[in-house]
Amino acid sequence: MHTENALFEGALLIVLGIMAQWVAWRLRLPSILLLLMTGIIVGPLTGLLHVDEMMGDLLFPFVSGAVAIILFEGGMSLRLKDIRETGAVVRNLVSIGVIVTWVITAIGAYTLLGLDLQISLLLGATLVVTGPTVIIPLLNQIRPSGRVSSVLRWEGIVIDPVGAILALLVFEEIFVTDLQQGIAIAVTTLISTLIIGLVIGIAVANITIEFYRRYWVPENLQNAGTLMVVIGAFALSNYFQAESGLLTVTVMGIVMANQRRFNFQHVIEFKESLQVLLLATLFIMLSARMQPESLLLIASPQTLLFVALIIVVERPLAVFISTIGSGMSWKERVFISWMAPRGIVAASVASIFALELANAGHPGARLLVPYTFAVIIGTVIVYSLTSGIVAQQLGLSERNPQGVLLVGASEWVQQIALQIQAAGFRVMLADTNQANIELAEAKGLETYLGSVISEMALDEINLSGMGRLVAMTPNSEVNALAAEHFENAFGSRNTFELRRPEHDRRGGISPNIGGTPLFQEDTTYDYMQTQFMNGAQVTTLSATLFQNTPDVLPLFVVTDDNELHIWVSSNPPRMLPEYKVIAFTNLNCTPETFVTTRLPQLQMS
Repeated sequence: MHTENALFEGALLIVLGIMAQWVAWRLRLPSILLLLMTGIIVGPLTGLLHVDEMMGDLLFPFVSGAVAIILFEGGMSLRLKDIRETGAVVRNLVSIGVIVTWVITAIGAYTLLGLDLQISLLLGATLVVTGPTVIIPLLNQIRPSGRVSSVLRWEGIVIDPVGAILALLVFEEIFVTDLQQGIAIAVTTLISTLIIGLVIGIAVANITIEFYRRYWVPENLQNAGTLMVVIGAFALSNYFQAESGLLTVTVMGIVMANQRRFNFQHVIEFKESLQVLLLATLFIMLSARMQPESLLLIASPQTLLFVALIIVVERPLAVFISTIGSGMSWKERVFISWMAPRGIVAASVASIFALELANAGHPGARLLVPYTFAVIIGTVIVYSLTSGIVAQQLGLSERNPQGVLLVGASEWVQQIALQIQAAGFRVMLADTNQANIELAEAKGLETYLGSVISEMALDEINLSGMGRLVAMTPNSEVNALAAEHFENAFGSRNTFELRRPEHDRRGGISPNIGGTPLFQEDTTYDYMQTQFMNGAQVTTLSATLFQNTPDVLPLFVVTDDNELHIWVSSNPPRMLPEYKVIAFTNLNCTPETFVTTRLPQLQMS
């Protein structure tokens, strides 16, 4: 391919990938759908993109490395504390569930699609993986209650290397004729993969942490250094044992995410920006490689029946067997069984093994990719359109969730969180200050250590039961951006921020950016902090007592029907005698506006 053509197609790939994700964001659709559609249009339909010619021999090394980075970032979103109650369920899903999925999918491929046994087993192994890049955005949109969110997040990431290893074992067995030799190869490969993946992953993660903790690597090189370490560890693992690298990078991410020796937040922000670009290019590249005749296979009745088998039979059976004796309610089990979209790992694994089979002259190689993409497209469409409805019908998705995400974890914010929690509402504190987070955790509060304005925060924070964001950090810009960042998740009416100081109102922060101003006039962070340092405390008062208490700043109102209203001076909540008020008391200096805009007189019910 001429250099000019390669440059044009490379630029086209990036432009279309980012534009597809932007359109998906505007339409509130899973980005994978538009990326796949874009790839099909510029590939088999129009021939604008010639991926194999453009990338040459670097195509699949690039795909493998990109998937490694995505899985590393996924591993960094997993918190061990989130799996304490559901660890057994996740373990069963990535072991028993994988076997059930593999067997049923292989049987379906053999009977419905007419594939030979070898390709059927390989397709089944390829499709055991789910798609965390699709699951996590759907969970953020649905915000299911209970333990299902934690289970699905962990399963979606941990199952990817498990599925890749299983596919490798099946692939190697295709070329083995002796049964005993095949069993020996499979056992040896499995043990080698586990040992190499775990040892290298844990060792490299801890070495990296120590290098950064001791400041042996300057901050301006830490993002690039982490990328180097991830790719290096991935390649090293694969050098010793093929496909062990995915396990290595996943383990690395989990180890780094669950230590307290070094804050990797700036690294996470870099990786999530890189992930946007990688996902955009990967999905378009892989779908663009399909042949026009493959599209007919995807739309055939047999393929649609095969996808239906996976959705209606395979996934529910795998989940219900895996959750026997787990203590999960039948509603939780039903919802988990209705959430298993396939994603980038399935697409990349199928593409890599299809190429290897084609080079070996296997007649079924050309069928592996189109059937994989058929399942990806079918599952993403079905689950994205119906999972929210299913969650509501099962009572796992609240129409009006009352929980609060508090951005900022200063001591007075912790007092607010304790009062909200005591009133029976879910509350989480998010802060980049590790000392604040550790103090909040010691008080029994749910926390998130990291920047909420990063894209990773939307993936990491479990939003189940939460309906509002309240930003109360010392930085007005962070407050405004946090409210803006979570507007899609909560809606513009449910994002709030502290009043901005006069210099910020006159300065660079646009009044069109951010959330609704909190509380009363002049309740800036500095005012709240000063009041707290001078002895003010956050307490819960009855509505009657509140009306008769001087120098009180109202913050939240708790109704008798268990709703939490945030105090906004422009629209004060209706009051009844049985309501309660979470407020700042013992104020030493109360602006005049606090007196003139007090809560309306109590209304008798």
